[in-house]
Amino acid sequence: MRIVLVADHAYINGGQAKVSLESAIGLSRRGHEVVLFAAVGPADPRLAEAGVRTVLLGQTDVTQARSLASFGVQWLWNGPAAAELRALIDESDPRDTVVHVHAWAKALSPSIGPVLRGTAAPVVYTAHEYYLACPNGGFYDYPVAATCHRTPNGPACLTHNCDSRTYPRKLMRVARHELMRRTGLVEGIDAMITISRLQREVLAPYLPAEMRYYDVPNPVDVDPLGHRAGPPGDFVFVGRLSPEKGPGIFAEAARLAGMRAVFAGDGPARAELEARHPEALFLGWQSPDQVKAVLRGARALVFPSVWYEGQPLTVLESLGLGTPVLVSDVCAGREAVRHGESGLWFRSNDPRSLADAMNHLANDATAMRMGRSAYDLFWADPLTLDRHLDGLERVYRDVSGREGRVAPLARAVG
Repeated sequence: MRIVLVADHAYINGGQAKVSLESAIGLSRRGHEVVLFAAVGPADPRLAEAGVRTVLLGQTDVTQARSLASFGVQWLWNGPAAAELRALIDESDPRDTVVHVHAWAKALSPSIGPVLRGTAAPVVYTAHEYYLACPNGGFYDYPVAATCHRTPNGPACLTHNCDSRTYPRKLMRVARHELMRRTGLVEGIDAMITISRLQREVLAPYLPAEMRYYDVPNPVDVDPLGHRAGPPGDFVFVGRLSPEKGPGIFAEAARLAGMRAVFAGDGPARAELEARHPEALFLGWQSPDQVKAVLRGARALVFPSVWYEGQPLTVLESLGLGTPVLVSDVCAGREAVRHGESGLWFRSNDPRSLADAMNHLANDATAMRMGRSAYDLFWADPLTLDRHLDGLERVYRDVSGREGRVAPLARAVG
């Protein structure tokens, strides 16, 4: 089978890119002809080593644009990306080809929509976020740091600034969302892969009723190291230090609980957090191996995200390493945590609720018991790369075997 993977980045810059690249490498090693189509490089050298062909546009991530004008040109409608993707798909035999879209919102733009709608090859889409339904991709109100429940592009949405920067950028998001809806990106999808129940529940009302959904959990890169030896260490936050991830909630909760907050990561909120919470420890950016070591030695991972998330890999990695998790009850990460067994849920955006959870795990015996439970539950049904690849192959076989994909010319006329 020929598999064309579509993504913004050809290197790992977060969980979304990690999943797309790891799957590309794994599928190629299973004997498939894999082509990664991406806007932004450089390409991860492991791709070539695994036999993955990379088609790289040499463009930039729109978040790095120096002006609103240059941001808008690529972000609203990336014409070169559409032309290159069309040429790549046209060279493929649709009878044994699957197009799998992982990302488009940070570089490729809605311009790929007509290409997807126009191909006779089946199209699979993994929903790592919520851009198909929400203009800002997360049902999140940045200025007030809370989940947004407004109808996307409805009157209340249009008149409210939810953008992390400015209202003009919010209006550009609205315009892009309309372009996406009108030019075929959603209609070009034959199968939707969702990575959590919450994600499907949030997306479904805004997608076609006939959309076919598949559950394919993301792979988790951890080894079965056995139960941890005690005593447990600090409560830790791992990830990007940005408001939607809730690092300030953790810092305030730690202060209320009289405990030290440890942050492994970097981001735009770091300077303010350091100024407001000099008692906290900031480790800065950590390599993947360093992150695993931090998690393995922690009392618990604190995951205070105040937006829905998709399927937070850090939560799953922590459980697989035998470390319990304190997780916000609004995000999809809660689905992996059994409350009272492998960790605790706390009320989203509520430092006092989180402080109470931290006090509960301040007891070493409780922390160790939950850590053992976290480890046992994860490894009873581990989310390995092979399991992920098995799931992808099942989806590909299913969509390739179904009738109903109309030839490109007929679809274009329709």
